Amino acid sequence: MLFTGPKMLPTEMEVLIKINAMRQSLRNSISTPGRWYGVLRRATFERNIRHSNSIEGINVTRDDVMAAIQDDEPLAAEKKEWLATLGYRNAMTYVLQLANDPHFSYSEGLIRSLHFMMMQHELERHPGRYRSGVIFVRDEKKQENVYEGPDAELVPKLMGELLESLNERTGVPAMIRAALGHLNLVMIHPFSDGNGRMARCLQTLILAREQIIEPPFCSVEEYLGRFTDEYYDVLAEVGKGQFHPENDCRKWIRFNLVAHYRQAAWLLQRSRMTQRIWNEVEVLLLRKSVNERALPALVDAAFGYRIRRSHYMNSAEVSQQVASIELRSLVDLGFLIAEGETRGRIYRASDKLREIFLRNYEPRSSVDPFTPETLPFPTEGFPVK
Repeated sequence: MLFTGPKMLPTEMEVLIKINAMRQSLRNSISTPGRWYGVLRRATFERNIRHSNSIEGINVTRDDVMAAIQDDEPLAAEKKEWLATLGYRNAMTYVLQLANDPHFSYSEGLIRSLHFMMMQHELERHPGRYRSGVIFVRDEKKQENVYEGPDAELVPKLMGELLESLNERTGVPAMIRAALGHLNLVMIHPFSDGNGRMARCLQTLILAREQIIEPPFCSVEEYLGRFTDEYYDVLAEVGKGQFHPENDCRKWIRFNLVAHYRQAAWLLQRSRMTQRIWNEVEVLLLRKSVNERALPALVDAAFGYRIRRSHYMNSAEVSQQVASIELRSLVDLGFLIAEGETRGRIYRASDKLREIFLRNYEPRSSVDPFTPETLPFPTEGFPVK
């Protein structure tokens, strides 16, 4: 037996439709993407990896996560955290590759392989293998066990049920299916470690496969990382200490709808910001007769990322020698500020770039879609997914 979703209430269906309207707006924004799209895509992927790992206490800087995405070396991360970041990057990259695979199906091999990608740096945690004994989730703040997983001998059967349900064609909206996939995996707790990361990864995979939006933008992992306490609290309330799939999980479903609503709002804000910042920086480059290939790195810098020569080589698609020459020129022109010695030199945004960012900045929305003043909106033409 698994957790099943409750019958959707009218207000929940309205929120679903509102989320789809917001995602349609984002889809329209990126349907004919300019080069600014790559900046938004990379930054979104970086946030998802960083925030999902932060839930497990794996805290790596945004620059180091970006380095992992670009196959670069870390600036500050310790070895264990760096390997965990690479592992999650690999798993999430594979998820994005599977989004439109016509031969795809959910299987034990897939779940175990994703887990191995994440956890291969800790062989003592048995990556890719189901646990063989009891498992507890411990709240270190309270110094107590807050959840006990089902008996280990039940894990293969429960995982089989979960995978069978994921392969079924149903009329359940994608966001609800994904939330239930996350909930069931984390409550089964099939592995000796990494269950939270696996549950979030599975949720993103389900959303990507359902094509609710382009795969890089379908995840709510950033939201879960920003609201970790609320995330843990609702899981604890639904689980009630042990595996009880008969429990009402409406609060979990509503929590996920709020997550999707706010994440969609953030992405719309960032889409607008990225386009405006890109356009302003582009005008500055034209005035200074700077090659437009410098744009992606400068917009990254405006958003607060530190730029290395390898970062510039990757985004501008130039050689090491050309990157060095052009970075020096960008410093001389007042776009970047150089820090450190030649070999380890990094570049950060000048005041000029930061002013552009601050002028176009939009604070993250914290609207609750279930408040009465938020609900009225046109619903025609937006299918529920």
